[in-house]
Amino acid sequence: MTQHKIRIVHYINQFFGGIGGEDKADFRPEERLGFVGPGQVIQASLGDTGEIVATIICGDGFFNENIEEAKSIVASLIAKHKPDLVIAGPAFNAGRYGVACGAVAEAISEKHAIPVISAMHPENPGVELYKRHAYILETGKSAAEMRKVAPQIAKLAKAIFDKEEITPETHGIIPRGIRKNYFHKERGAKRAVKMLKAKLAYQPFKTEYPMPVFDRVAPNPPVLSVRNAKIAILTSGGIVPKGNPDRIESSSASKYGKYTLAGLTDLTSDSFETAHGGYDPVYANADPDRVLPLDVLREMEKNGEIGELHNYYYATVGNGTSVNNAINYAKSIARDLKNDGIQAAILTST
Repeated sequence: MTQHKIRIVHYINQFFGGIGGEDKADFRPEERLGFVGPGQVIQASLGDTGEIVATIICGDGFFNENIEEAKSIVASLIAKHKPDLVIAGPAFNAGRYGVACGAVAEAISEKHAIPVISAMHPENPGVELYKRHAYILETGKSAAEMRKVAPQIAKLAKAIFDKEEITPETHGIIPRGIRKNYFHKERGAKRAVKMLKAKLAYQPFKTEYPMPVFDRVAPNPPVLSVRNAKIAILTSGGIVPKGNPDRIESSSASKYGKYTLAGLTDLTSDSFETAHGGYDPVYANADPDRVLPLDVLREMEKNGEIGELHNYYYATVGNGTSVNNAINYAKSIARDLKNDGIQAAILTST
């Protein structure tokens, strides 16, 4: 049973900290005493069980673009309050926020051996990257679920502090991928044969080690004549007009951009740059054609090796972007390309 109030430090981003939106994403880590923003709902759910003694706020942009520095600063700010537990988020399906929450969990659990609770949608990239470092409750995509999630966080906090066994079945956390040895009444070979017999007989069975499920996409038929085809170019390498007019995020992009190539034969550093935060941008910024090869495609167009290059290109950042967002971008872009009579598309990465 809980002997005293659980001391908790809460980590949140600039939006939930009331600092601002994307315009304040570069906000450096800062601490506040007590609860802030969603911490009020979590504190109400905790009641007398625990107390949020401090809140650490950091901008998603600053954290993801300076991840090692941000981890170090945030971990130090948290540790000084000597918490029994850290709560990071909830991040729902906000990718950069999820990555930041996960990175905080990694730093705190490894350097200070303090348990961390977070809450995210299963498709948040922070889940796959950091699930071993935190107890992550499964949520929906939207922060509209905050009042539903807060009591679950409070319940889990008490269970951790009371040293209960925490499992996906008992507490609703996303499986952490941590294997634990135990003695089974039947040897593995016997259990495997039972599963095989059930499978061969088309009977239900449950594997002891669930495998990931991957999409299978049937390839399209080949382009009959590239010399007559109208071709578009797309990139997940983040090549955007100088200044990044659509403010595509450097990680966990929430949007893509459509930009004109009309009258251009080359991408120069004067007019284009990369918004991507997952690779060294020096070479891409010096010559954006290295990621989006407009110069070569214009040569091929001039030489009759391709029929025509589409006058627009599409760009986003693949770094940490959720599968669900990527699927939605693809559907939207594909509709555009079909409407514009495109026969083939080239997708470049980094």
